[in-house]
Amino acid sequence: MLCERCGQREATVHQTMVTNGVKQESHLCVECAREIGAIPNFSFPNLSMQQLLSSFLGQTLPGTGAPKAQLKAEPTCRYCGMTYSQFAQAGVLGCPRCYQEMEQQLLPMIKRIQGTTTHSGKVPKRTGGIARKRRDLAALRAQLQSAVQGERYEEAARLRDQIRALEAEIAAGGEDRGME
Repeated sequence: MLCERCGQREATVHQTMVTNGVKQESHLCVECAREIGAIPNFSFPNLSMQQLLSSFLGQTLPGTGAPKAQLKAEPTCRYCGMTYSQFAQAGVLGCPRCYQEMEQQLLPMIKRIQGTTTHSGKVPKRTGGIARKRRDLAALRAQLQSAVQGERYEEAARLRDQIRALEAEIAAGGEDRGME
């Protein structure tokens, strides 16, 4: 594949950026990527992924001699016992509940990395029924709010009924239990 910018050299830098749910891909040669700032002109020290993530999360790199960031009250998951500093060093959470237990620390980082904190991608098929309905419910609630603000009361009443029906389906366990 040739570079999208110069069209002469082979594209070796493949960049995918997702900003506010919009995905953009670019395929550039090294020279063009450096010119537009897609890759830096300086070299990084040889860092592992864990060290890079630790650095990104505000922890110090081993051997740098810089003092560690002081955490006031370190958030800890009540279910698996993982602390935020352990996550910062390992780059992996201990259990699914860690997202809720360390939400205040994780949300700004997730937003900085992904551009949003709302998942808008694919949903696994095994959880697709309930997850899809919850996503539909959130969309209907947003539409209801818009309809009320726009004083479209008939549409709002229709949306309210749809929301109630969907809430009842979710409370009953979704379509897997024979609910519509």
